[in-house]
Amino acid sequence: MSVKHPIIAITGSSGAGTTTTTNAIRHIFRNLEINAATVGGDSFHRFTRPEMEVEIRRAQEQGKHISYFGPKANDFELLEGLFKQYGESGIGQFRQYLHTFDEAVPFNQMPGTFTPWQDLPENTDLLFYEGLHGGVRTEDTDVASFVDLLVGMVPIVNLEWIQKIVRDTTDRGHSREAVMSSIVRSLDDYFHYITPQFSRTHINFQRVPTVDTSNPFSAREIPSQDESFVVVRFRREMKNVNFTYLLQMIDGAFMSRVNTLVVPGGKISLAMELILTPLIEELMDKRRRAGFQMDWVADQ
Repeated sequence: MSVKHPIIAITGSSGAGTTTTTNAIRHIFRNLEINAATVGGDSFHRFTRPEMEVEIRRAQEQGKHISYFGPKANDFELLEGLFKQYGESGIGQFRQYLHTFDEAVPFNQMPGTFTPWQDLPENTDLLFYEGLHGGVRTEDTDVASFVDLLVGMVPIVNLEWIQKIVRDTTDRGHSREAVMSSIVRSLDDYFHYITPQFSRTHINFQRVPTVDTSNPFSAREIPSQDESFVVVRFRREMKNVNFTYLLQMIDGAFMSRVNTLVVPGGKISLAMELILTPLIEELMDKRRRAGFQMDWVADQ
């Protein structure tokens, strides 16, 4: 972790709804005039889309599985190295993974490829990561240890699958059968590398639908936010959360445990801004105080 160069990470599997959190945090950044360096987790994939398809076929021929959730398809060491470097010096390199034609056309590339590596912008206030592995930990790497504010997006698994199926078939042109096959192939890596992260987060936002999602593979539409509740779990040692204020500000919210707030799904963006703004302000205050102290020492 770093006071001078803090890192905020949103972690959640593909289709988990991390985009909602990302939009809320970017709005907070604008309001607080924070200059953030942004990094997407998909840029740490090891393979382009065509290369990944080859790796999947090769693994299947050997009776094995490979998925975007695990270390065979992702460079955890490189991600850890970026977080460590940024925390120490505020610099590093990033690239983009281009999912769609709309994303790829400006770079004159094909979807499923990477842009070249380039330096992060200079003099940023913090690093913001959104992707699959912001809190991952293995025998050789500990990405989570470098994150100052780790937020998990964790819809119940049936809802997560519905969101992934609808998004990948509608926005990314995959067949329903291919997406379902991907889900099945990914389960082992999901259990080992995605799920454990949510015990390391500072806050989890878990969307729970109030409609029937018992067969996600037959669903044709995603339950709306108004058809959901969001369970917000805070790490128990977080003593700087004003639950009384949150209950007053979020109509329909209630406490289900001493560290768990439940809010109506339609209030999720409001809840995120109310919850995350003071935490991000605290990171910035610590950063400013550290800068003032360094300047004072240098003047002595």
